[in-house]
Amino acid sequence: MISSRRSKAIGLFSGGLDSILAAKLMAEQGVEVIALHFQVPFQAPRHTFSEERLRQMAESAGASLVSVEVSDDYLNIVRAPRLGYARGMAPCMDCILYMLAKARELARQVRADFIFTGEVVGQRAHCQNKRSLKTVAKLSGIDGRLLRPLSAKLLDPTVPELSGLVRRERLLDLKGHGRRRQMRLASEFGILDYPQPTGGCLLTDTNFGARVRDAAAYGELEPSSRQLFEIGRHFRLESTAKLVVGRNQGENERLAALAREDDVVCRPVDVMGPVVLLRGIKKTKADTEMAARLCARYSDGATDKAVKIDCGGKATRVKPLPDEELRGRLVQAPPKEKGETKDDDSGDEGEDS
Repeated sequence: MISSRRSKAIGLFSGGLDSILAAKLMAEQGVEVIALHFQVPFQAPRHTFSEERLRQMAESAGASLVSVEVSDDYLNIVRAPRLGYARGMAPCMDCILYMLAKARELARQVRADFIFTGEVVGQRAHCQNKRSLKTVAKLSGIDGRLLRPLSAKLLDPTVPELSGLVRRERLLDLKGHGRRRQMRLASEFGILDYPQPTGGCLLTDTNFGARVRDAAAYGELEPSSRQLFEIGRHFRLESTAKLVVGRNQGENERLAALAREDDVVCRPVDVMGPVVLLRGIKKTKADTEMAARLCARYSDGATDKAVKIDCGGKATRVKPLPDEELRGRLVQAPPKEKGETKDDDSGDEGEDS
């Protein structure tokens, strides 16, 4: 029996094509849709939208927008995800569970009938296979009231379908990585302005993930860390202090801008070279000397002569750090073993829930 009452639903909304289409499919069935967007600290810049842009995309799907910033407890799932990492340091399943928990809270407040996402079966091997989708539904506590409109026909019917709040025959059976059907459907709906598929989560990047893992190990992981993780070469010293070396003028400028009051910033005085940022609670004089020598190492000065370096307003002449003293200090992902292949858990649109 089809219900005559207009239903209300919360939809996870990344701003990617899948989440736009999922919201549109619900709105086309007369559902009042609230698009819930999460501002995640490790979202790739190309996948980060302004509030106005998000609102426009939600409105194009017939939805209203609620945008929230994740709280500090989000970092706990990055540090130690219950269900493990999908790729790099990306805790994809725990991430979606975090968002669903927040969506559930909002659903209670606005008396929404169900929650939906833009997930597609098989789009990501780790977290969007049928088994993972069922696991997430069960652990979320929403279970029968969690709908995936884009792949609903491939999954068990949910309460919204069985009760008539949503017509199952008007839902889809999408699967895999392809986007042709989504793009065709967007054209049919008259949705022409949507972001192109891109990797959305920086945590899936192996080197970025290595820096996150290193920061977490030393108690340095915080929401503002992303900007520092995106740039430079990162080194970890015996004292636990960190050194970050700019690789070009743009990075040098960003490093200088990110420096805190208790950081030490080193620059070459008479030659071109990098900005080096030294950060750490237990910084030592030896660390400052290491920062100066590293700055000299990557400067345009001669490799066998002392280079004048300014560190925190004090100039000193130091010899460049030899390569053998750099070994084991660089923070980066371990090399892949022979025969290892790149996985595809990051998907094409990153956090497209």
